[in-house]
Amino acid sequence: MNDELVGITVEEFKRIIDVLDPCMDDYLYIMDIPSDGYCISEDAVKRFRLPASRLEHAQEHFDRLVYPEDRELLNADLERIVKHGQSFHNLQYRWLGKDGKPIWINCRGRVLFDAEGKAKFLVGCINEIGVKQKADNLSGLLNAESLQKELAASEAGRLGGFLIRFGIDNFKDINENKGLDYGDMIIAKTAECIQEELLPEQKLYRVVADEYILLDTGNRGAEEAAALYDRVQHKLERFIKERYYEVFYTISAGILELEQIENQEYHNLMKLSEFALNEAKGRGRNQCYFYKREDYRAFLYRNELTSQLLLAVNHGFEGFEAYFQPIVDHKKNRLCRAETLLRFHSRALGRISPAEFIPVLEESSLIIPVGRWVLEQAMAACARFQQRVPDFRVSVNLSYVQVLKSNVLEDILNGLKKYGLRSDSIAIELTESGFLETNAFLVSFCKGLKEHGIPLVLDDFGTGYSNFHYLYHLNVHTVKIDRSFTASALRNSYERSLLRHMSAMVHDIDLKLCVEGIETEEELERICRIEPDYIQGYYYGRPCPFDEFWERYVAEK
Repeated sequence: MNDELVGITVEEFKRIIDVLDPCMDDYLYIMDIPSDGYCISEDAVKRFRLPASRLEHAQEHFDRLVYPEDRELLNADLERIVKHGQSFHNLQYRWLGKDGKPIWINCRGRVLFDAEGKAKFLVGCINEIGVKQKADNLSGLLNAESLQKELAASEAGRLGGFLIRFGIDNFKDINENKGLDYGDMIIAKTAECIQEELLPEQKLYRVVADEYILLDTGNRGAEEAAALYDRVQHKLERFIKERYYEVFYTISAGILELEQIENQEYHNLMKLSEFALNEAKGRGRNQCYFYKREDYRAFLYRNELTSQLLLAVNHGFEGFEAYFQPIVDHKKNRLCRAETLLRFHSRALGRISPAEFIPVLEESSLIIPVGRWVLEQAMAACARFQQRVPDFRVSVNLSYVQVLKSNVLEDILNGLKKYGLRSDSIAIELTESGFLETNAFLVSFCKGLKEHGIPLVLDDFGTGYSNFHYLYHLNVHTVKIDRSFTASALRNSYERSLLRHMSAMVHDIDLKLCVEGIETEEELERICRIEPDYIQGYYYGRPCPFDEFWERYVAEK
């Protein structure tokens, strides 16, 4: 057989390659060793840095084709064929693609020798070993690459119907608690439960890990998509019950109504379906979410806002500004302190409300460097204010992320020392709604404030738990009544009575009371009947930058 093949010309081999090329994914090749000629499948020219499928002086082309670090490896193997009679070539190394990036290949071939025992041809195939599988043997489903080809085949006409991206909730917990083999069984069983509910013109693919995509091309609508999801849920519930609840898990789904998606290209559908699934999981899991363009736009805006905040932090906090709002001592009727408030302006997005950007700072943990910057601004301002008003105080809002994830107490103490401030010059404000008394970090932080004589202000009181027990336990100095509670008390006699009793209890345990949100003289007159210690609101002044605050409230002192 070897002798018969040696007699075939390179041109005949090339014709065989051209016939077989459309029938396979691998690249067939033949190397004419004595003449340094080379032929390969036409498709390889589209993929790799090859000028043509038929090459003369092949070695020169291989010097440009093979990844530099792998050339010595390939040359050594070819030398064993030519000089030492090696009969089989099997090597994993890298070729360069059209874009110049390395692509891992496995090149195998058999050597054909002439009558004198010299290597004549090297004939074989090349396959990309980094390429993804087209099917998943665990679930028995086709995978993402097959879905991509299915969608590409439909590009001529827009798809109707829907696409559902299923995801097993908390699958990581199943692997950790039951082991990987059990997790594999869950993946396979979940795929089976979904498949059993498929209708004509519906296909199921496993795309990543514990996620599946169901593609419906039968022009079915939203109600049918939701009904299908419900059937899958019930199927899984029966499976779990049959296993006597040895493991309990749920499944979430993100649903795209395809007629609403203008760009039906594979990567866009994958991106939008991932967003939809994450929305379903983020809203509590064990439910389906229908993609809405406005939700996705809000998601993109939030991502852009995160990028702008990160950009600002990395450029010296450009765009951030510390504002100050006056707080008046009601009994002495004089300005005694100011609350530091953070503002942010982005060149790309304009001025952003704190209600928008502060949650993003907290979720991204950027609140830690930004909070440290605000603390620095507040202390620097306080030192300036005290040059005119020696007993002036400045309060600073802290996020619970700062308390739980950074040594913010050390930042406070270092700042007091740096600016020569007394420990009671800076008051730390924490919101009541964030209080978790059992959290060791929070309790330790509050004790640290107490030990160093730093006042703690409980902000937004009346909107959270209103637990008077921790007012003493955590050494709260001042309680601030939220504007929403203040507004209710001004409108409603019951709320006003509740606020009056709250004020009495706060004073009974020797704490101070600050009422926020006073905007008119009438409101001031009515709220003064509950005898607050401090009043804050637009009536006395809106938040403003340092220079404006200095000119309006401090310079004349």
